[in-house]
Amino acid sequence: MQPIGKYIVIAGIAIVVIGLVIWLAGDKLGWFGNLPGDIRVERENFKFYMPITSMILISILLSLLLWLLRRFF
Repeated sequence: MQPIGKYIVIAGIAIVVIGLVIWLAGDKLGWFGNLPGDIRVERENFKFYMPITSMILISILLSLLLWLLRRFF
């Protein structure tokens, strides 16, 4: 069971780093979520938001990061 503890600690550190980036650079990330391709419907009593392009961008970046980690470690 020792490897699972290692993975949990690594996941925790990753969450803390992501949180710090959002906290420190949050005002500079205003463009994220407003990309072309993100669907936003706003009516009087209804709001719908589907960040398709933003999620594709996150997926590509995470896939690249995980590929690099596997390649070098």
